Amino acid sequence: MKAFVFPGQGAQYPGMGNDLYANVPEAKELFEKANEILGFSITDIMFKGTDEQLRQTNVTQPAIFLHSVILAKSLGGAFNPDMVAGHSLGEFSALVAAGALSFEDGLTLVSKRAAAMQKACEANPSTMAAVLALPDEKVEEICASIEGVVVPANYNCPGQLVISGSNEAIDAACAKLLEAGAKRALKLSVGGAFHSPLMEPAKQELQAAIEAAPFAKPICPVYQNVDAKPYTDPAKIKTNLIAQLTAPVRWTQIVQNMIADGANEFVEVGPGKVLAGLVGKISRNVSVTSIQTIGI
Repeated sequence: MKAFVFPGQGAQYPGMGNDLYANVPEAKELFEKANEILGFSITDIMFKGTDEQLRQTNVTQPAIFLHSVILAKSLGGAFNPDMVAGHSLGEFSALVAAGALSFEDGLTLVSKRAAAMQKACEANPSTMAAVLALPDEKVEEICASIEGVVVPANYNCPGQLVISGSNEAIDAACAKLLEAGAKRALKLSVGGAFHSPLMEPAKQELQAAIEAAPFAKPICPVYQNVDAKPYTDPAKIKTNLIAQLTAPVRWTQIVQNMIADGANEFVEVGPGKVLAGLVGKISRNVSVTSIQTIGI
């Protein structure tokens, strides 16, 4: 069985999607429609912008979403998932690719999500850190022992967990994690504490937009970040999507559950190869490929 997976923030690179725009008329049309919806030329930044410009949350999230979704649509019949999932932002790409949300509604929600997250970050300076080579349980235990807000945010693969919280709590947690034997506890250059209680204002802002958007039943189960389980019911999908901003991304558990449910082939669609790498670390018994463009 085939699982298609979609990357999240951090996968962007200058020039992403340019070959699709130049060579696939339907892709060009969707990119131009995106410029209209967003009210600025995101294609200029994607195709000709700098790393720095692409790293702005209000650009990064729509850019990765657009590259992933337009690529999935450009695959035609080769996009034939038995199941889909996306990492954080990538969950929106997965939902659009699987037909649970229209392209326009998906992009509008992603744009609102990025703006709300940016605002929450500015209101409450905070960060994230990658922790390597400690069991998840140990990281959870140490986070719980720290004063202030610090929580597990991304369960990426065994031995790689990202924590999220206030600057002071992250510093205190990193020191304790290194003492406990972590190979690294490295602060990330991100805008703020994604997937933590500090994103509550963004969650509240996004909730009304998600509730108002029309969702349909997807063509296959969508394994969602909050509990790593498969869903096809639009009402449940909405509820999980709202909870996603302040809850951890359970990527390790998603991949394990997909494999338990029969997935033996994983295809990453979109910029970068981050998820392909993580899937390979979670299981060596599945085939993994990464598609960043189509054979033009």
